[in-house]
Amino acid sequence: MDLGLQGKKAIITGASKGIGLATAQTLADEGADVAICARGAEALEAAEKDLSSRGVKVVAESVDVSDGDALQAFVGDAAEKLGGIDILVSNASGMGGAGEEGWRNCFEVDLMGAVRGFEAALPSLQASDAASVIFIATTAAVETFMGPTAYNSLKGALVVHANGLSQAFGGAGVRVNTISPGPIYFKGGSWEMIEKAMPDMFEQTKKDHPAGNLGSAEDIARAVAFLSSPAAGHITGAHLVVDGGFTKRVNF
Repeated sequence: MDLGLQGKKAIITGASKGIGLATAQTLADEGADVAICARGAEALEAAEKDLSSRGVKVVAESVDVSDGDALQAFVGDAAEKLGGIDILVSNASGMGGAGEEGWRNCFEVDLMGAVRGFEAALPSLQASDAASVIFIATTAAVETFMGPTAYNSLKGALVVHANGLSQAFGGAGVRVNTISPGPIYFKGGSWEMIEKAMPDMFEQTKKDHPAGNLGSAEDIARAVAFLSSPAAGHITGAHLVVDGGFTKRVNF
């Protein structure tokens, strides 16, 4: 299937490693120009070099997504340098943390990062003939997982907000969808840390997948590429769970 991504312009936040980087790589391999941001300069530089080697235009900037002004400036700069925005992937996550500070961090990065990123990109998205926005949530937003946390709760809010945006801006040609990954394993990620620090939990999580394996960043990236593409042009307001059967809900 030709996804129709050749020449599209995509912004991905939190894209120096893991799901964000895999998404940028997948979109670049499909011919899309990409703008990425992350906090760590060294990893960002390596990601920029990798993406540039794929023959597309690349914009890479060090940005703290919790800083609303910095995020909006990045989106505006990316739109100018790429020549527009067709795709926005809000992937950056503060991963919560303990106490009120953890709640504030997750609120500012996961939820408000998506809200502000969308607002900053909206004029360019409305000018696109194939605008698509993807919010990266989590299966921890759809069922209880590891207790009450800011991460779970605010990702749930992200799912609701995405649906509202899809209704509000569908008439303007802007599609908005959410993807919720299950446990995803990649080098330097949370599940590699869990594997080392809590091996029993890690092994039980593997067993809870029907196939006995955690997902990869590439599994999510391919789902993002499809939902972002004109090939998914009649899909908006959807919440796609990509978890290898880890969650056990029955959806009708």
